[in-house]
Amino acid sequence: MSFCLRRLPALVGASFVMLAAPAFSQIKVGVTISSTGPAAAIGIPTKNAMLLWPKEIAGQKAEYIILDDGSDVTNATRNMRKLTAEEKVDVVVGPVTTPNALAMLDIAAESETPMVALAASSAIVEPMDARRAWAFKIPQNDSHMATIITQHMSDNGVKTVGFIGFADAYGEGWWREFSKLAELRKLKVVASERYARTDTSVTGQILKLMSAQPDAILVAGSATPAVLPQKTLVERGYKGRIYQTHGIGTLDFLRVGGKDVEGTFFPSGPGVVAKTLPSTNPIKKTAMDFLQRYEAAYGPDTMTQFSADAWGAYLLIANAVPQALKTAKPGTREFRAALRTAIENTRNLMVPQGVISMSPKDHVGLDQRSRVMGRIVGNKFTYAYGGE
Repeated sequence: MSFCLRRLPALVGASFVMLAAPAFSQIKVGVTISSTGPAAAIGIPTKNAMLLWPKEIAGQKAEYIILDDGSDVTNATRNMRKLTAEEKVDVVVGPVTTPNALAMLDIAAESETPMVALAASSAIVEPMDARRAWAFKIPQNDSHMATIITQHMSDNGVKTVGFIGFADAYGEGWWREFSKLAELRKLKVVASERYARTDTSVTGQILKLMSAQPDAILVAGSATPAVLPQKTLVERGYKGRIYQTHGIGTLDFLRVGGKDVEGTFFPSGPGVVAKTLPSTNPIKKTAMDFLQRYEAAYGPDTMTQFSADAWGAYLLIANAVPQALKTAKPGTREFRAALRTAIENTRNLMVPQGVISMSPKDHVGLDQRSRVMGRIVGNKFTYAYGGE
């Protein structure tokens, strides 16, 4: 696959464009992701999947404008304004972090541009209101994933739990949903701590957690910054179960975590553990189709939660474009509005991470088929149970 490149004024480090041949009805897809900074372990596999996006959507030539936000909120909003005001894209995909996504909501609404976020928090699309009407989300809600985590804990004899999460919207979203579901399942949260993505030590927080002697500890972080609490727990001799969130689904997490993350339980989209999914899992074929495409380009065992999400974003847009084209031409306000409506009316769309059926009140649209429990075995993400 070949692409012509053209230079854009750099906003954060390097930015680039994948440009198909000119066409009258060319569809422009803007992207802002974290190729650098603390969330780069998420952004890089996301970009890799985007490089596999076809050069046409529904028979129309497609232009993909990909910018790096450096894992920074200010840069993400600057990118969003550039994409909507200057590039006049038809749809934006990204960002990959919750704080950045929340900061971009107002711009999406003001510019009336559909935004397909690749960040996890349900706060991006809930509660539904005017500023969220233009926002959609591919990753499973934290509430969705917290359900299967608490189920796994309850089924495996866990009675008391400690919690440590990011001191930002991602961590707070997980705390809100996990603590609520833990109470419903009679799991007692005996300690709760926070840390910053850029922290280099969490010893104080871990000692407080361990002093409460919980049966299990949930680390609500993402990418490589989620390794630090777990490494510290192992170094300090913690013997209970350790759980992580679906935000860890990166190869860098496995590389940095090494033996310290072996045995970790985590919720996951089925695409991440496609090779070890039972043959009866309804998503296995779709997940394997993308996995084989991705591995053909990047090598064995390279596909992650975030590359699968990026492919799901393409499938969501490609599914909606034919309907929007019946109303207006790309590059117009009318087309953006029609595309937003078409995405909102998506029904039974199979993607590597589940089946999407959206509605005006649900801009995620995933059901129980979108999550399984995984476990890190032999430094690989493997299937544990659920999702059928």
